[in-house]
Amino acid sequence: MSDELSQRLKARHVNMIAIGGSIGTGIFLASGYTISVGGPGGALFAYIMMALIVYLLMTSLAEMSAYKPTSGTFCEYATLFVGKPFGIAMGYNYWLNWAITIAAEISAASIIMHYWFPHVHEIIFPVLFFVAILLSNLFSVRVYGEIEYGLSFIKVAVIIIFIVLGAVSVFQQPHFGGQNWKIEDAPFHHGWLGFISVFLLAGFSFQGTELVGVASGETENPTETIPKCIKYVFWRLALFYIVSIFIITLLIPFNDPQLMHQNSVQMSPYTLIFSQYLSHYAGDMVNFVILIAVLSAANASMYSATRILWYLGKTNQAPKIFRKTNRFSIPIVALLATALIGSTVFISSIVGNGILFSYLIQISSFSGFIAWFGIALSHYHFRKKYLPGHGGLISLSYRAKGYPYAQLFSMAAICFIIAAQIIPLSNTSSAFHLGNMLALYSSVICFIIFYLIVKLWDLYNR
Repeated sequence: MSDELSQRLKARHVNMIAIGGSIGTGIFLASGYTISVGGPGGALFAYIMMALIVYLLMTSLAEMSAYKPTSGTFCEYATLFVGKPFGIAMGYNYWLNWAITIAAEISAASIIMHYWFPHVHEIIFPVLFFVAILLSNLFSVRVYGEIEYGLSFIKVAVIIIFIVLGAVSVFQQPHFGGQNWKIEDAPFHHGWLGFISVFLLAGFSFQGTELVGVASGETENPTETIPKCIKYVFWRLALFYIVSIFIITLLIPFNDPQLMHQNSVQMSPYTLIFSQYLSHYAGDMVNFVILIAVLSAANASMYSATRILWYLGKTNQAPKIFRKTNRFSIPIVALLATALIGSTVFISSIVGNGILFSYLIQISSFSGFIAWFGIALSHYHFRKKYLPGHGGLISLSYRAKGYPYAQLFSMAAICFIIAAQIIPLSNTSSAFHLGNMLALYSSVICFIIFYLIVKLWDLYNR
């Protein structure tokens, strides 16, 4: 065994790894929840706002990745430009984020399978999918890149087809489907409370765009490739998400019971639309493609979490055993440790896939927002404290616009979104309030604990 990764990913692989990590549960399954809770206007505006925030964050990441490519992504940037305690805490937070996302995506895939097999035991599909994803990550990274490229290509194709067919269906509707924006209390269902509630899931839908940075250490010519890939990925995701959500709001009323039932996702709005406007067979076909999409996202999550834990081991921020790689340059120990966390999906046999999915999405979303905050803060310190003594602006091959206001705005917006989630919870029953409070803010608590442990350890050893 060695402790090095191989640089065998091409630009097309990196593009599709990021797209594969993003286009999954958030847009295909959880988008129905955002429309159901926030109404058509609340959901669409939340996605637009998140697209703006993500754009600013990705330009920051592009600048740092082009300047210093790394398989540790912003975890390394956080250590270098902000401080060791913050960087280590960010690394563990991001690893847990994607390890938990594996379980969330597999849980979502199991929900999709119950569209066809409603009477199959809850544990069967999670086990099958988990084993398949683990095996796909055991071989050469080039093999992984080719698999992810193919799966992501299918996802992009089905979204484009959906947008085209959806647009045709909209123009066949009375008033172009605008009546869905006028029923009950639409377009902003539950007012500002509903709008705040859907920000979390809108953000989850965009999480994964930063996976370009994770793959930079295994990318050919990363200085030129990474900035181009980040711009390529963001604009396509923003177009896919915003246009798709808008079309869904025109074709399905937000109060359709098939979108959500008892705080549990019922069916993908994509499947629902193809079934209603084309045929049941078209719905089956789309449901199958969505299944592939979700499994692809789980596959990308396994890849990302493994590389992050490998980085922590290599930089002595985690036990050294995690930096070991096999003859295919796969961090095998980090992969198995990540798989152990991802195996929490098997809890579905106890609580059910729908409930487990909801909790996992909430936990993963918060971890993702913490990671985004870390990107913005790292870039702020990179420009302010690090770059002046290391070549200045002239040394940058790619320069993000809007510094420092873009970074300050992003950090303020993320803090607001995290803090504001307490407001919807305060309007629920005490039992539901406590359970969701622990689920939502467990990521924040874990981050603070990791930070304090490292900080106190450093102080003790001075």
